[in-house]
Amino acid sequence: MRRWNGWGDDQFNLELPPEGRQFLGQRIGSANPLPDVGLESVKPRVPASRLPSHPAINTDAEHRIRHARGQSLADWLAMRSGDFGTFPDGVAYPETNRDVQNLLKYAEEHGVALIPYGGGTSVAGHINPQAGATPVLTLDMSRMNRLLDLDRESQIATFGAGTPGPLVESQLRAHGYTLGHFPQSFELSTIGGWVASRSSGQQSLRYGRIEQLFAGGRIETLRGSLTIPTLPASSAGPDVREMILGSEGRLGVITEVAVRVTPLPEQESFHVVFFPDWDSARTACRKLVQNRTQLSMLRLSNAVETETQLALAGHPKLIGLLESYLSLRGSADRKCMMTFGLTGSKHQHRHALREARSICSDYQGVYTGTRLGDKWAEKRFTMPYLREALWQLGYAVDTLETATDWDNVDNLLNRIEENLRNGLNEKGEKAHVFTHLSHFYPQGCSIYTTYVFRVADSYEETLARWQHLKTTTSELIVRNRGTISHQHGVGKDHAPYLPVEKGELGILAIRSLCDTFDPDQRLNPGTLVQP
Repeated sequence: MRRWNGWGDDQFNLELPPEGRQFLGQRIGSANPLPDVGLESVKPRVPASRLPSHPAINTDAEHRIRHARGQSLADWLAMRSGDFGTFPDGVAYPETNRDVQNLLKYAEEHGVALIPYGGGTSVAGHINPQAGATPVLTLDMSRMNRLLDLDRESQIATFGAGTPGPLVESQLRAHGYTLGHFPQSFELSTIGGWVASRSSGQQSLRYGRIEQLFAGGRIETLRGSLTIPTLPASSAGPDVREMILGSEGRLGVITEVAVRVTPLPEQESFHVVFFPDWDSARTACRKLVQNRTQLSMLRLSNAVETETQLALAGHPKLIGLLESYLSLRGSADRKCMMTFGLTGSKHQHRHALREARSICSDYQGVYTGTRLGDKWAEKRFTMPYLREALWQLGYAVDTLETATDWDNVDNLLNRIEENLRNGLNEKGEKAHVFTHLSHFYPQGCSIYTTYVFRVADSYEETLARWQHLKTTTSELIVRNRGTISHQHGVGKDHAPYLPVEKGELGILAIRSLCDTFDPDQRLNPGTLVQP
């Protein structure tokens, strides 16, 4: 069963090896966990629903608790402490477009705010109800989870918007196809949520981000139904499809998503290369992408993340042998690990591997084969469970992500890490900070930074420490040529920083679009643009 106060299946746990505990203890000190509250103790804190009665709406306390928060660190602290703040007044589980239409009409007639809910994986406050006098209804889309149509000739598949990643792929695989969209939240996140937040999958180099995969669909709005046709391309004015991408529930409820699918590949493998230093590793990545080498994924860990990953991997004897081998080959203390994927026909696979190895060799890359790459593929969707393991030891972990042009990558990365590493100095605390580049373009790349710090003696102080790190680093990002989000979206948490990126006129245009579809701000208010 899904955890009510954390990530994923409550029967699955990711253990931190002893070497990992020792590593963190050496970097930031040993820690003491905060106490967790139980579900039963939270139920009495849920107030009576303010919603007018409706047969499709569930006002049970547990349903409302399970839909009150997402997966940001602030959400995590709220769930673990039991201090949720605001709960939705009810949860509905529509099964058809007509169900959604009726619930939208209900919300309009009764002055209710409505929040679309996909997989509940938001780390930016998308699905959190706001405090206030307006009742809140959450629409859980999980029952709209089927493959509705597959056009084999055009390679267009249409799904219910609540279909989670594993069901998208299993239903396509039965017909010999794949969407190829694999965000780290793949286990829980939904195809409608991917569109609403403009998400990016780990193999976007081959398949594209969701904006390349999203072909059309249907959106139920307060002004009626909006159908976007699946045209391969069009020069007929502004693209309405683009208006829906990244709309985060402000324009309407996405109910059907048509996507461009691909036949299952003949061959797929993941490989690891180590470089002696960051400069050579980053340059090799840029050359691979600007050369348009046919990779399906590419990830580059900086020296601290490389060290951290090897320490958390366990198997000290095997890691020791690897370290000795790399040292002999010139990759020692400053080494950086690159992971790349190859997906496609056997011919594509063979040619791309030869080309990738050649370019990596030009920058002193040490190719180590597929063993570590296989381990990455095996655990690619389990890393969110690491937060649970660290929490039980008294550590909080969070991430920040952005994207920028190649000429600004090092400047922005170093500023982000320095701000996070020193952000708790006044508290006498350290943060362990490490970064990887995870999505690549000829123009630039994304920067994905993880930071770990010890929890304080109270939930309130732990939250205050996180808020300081989050806000100061977010401000730094947008004022140093970075986007406030490359893949996690805006939500409510990032909305204050959007004006710096979009400009006054850009925000006016976005706000005007929201007002056109939702003049009374009933749909996910406070998300994307602030009131």
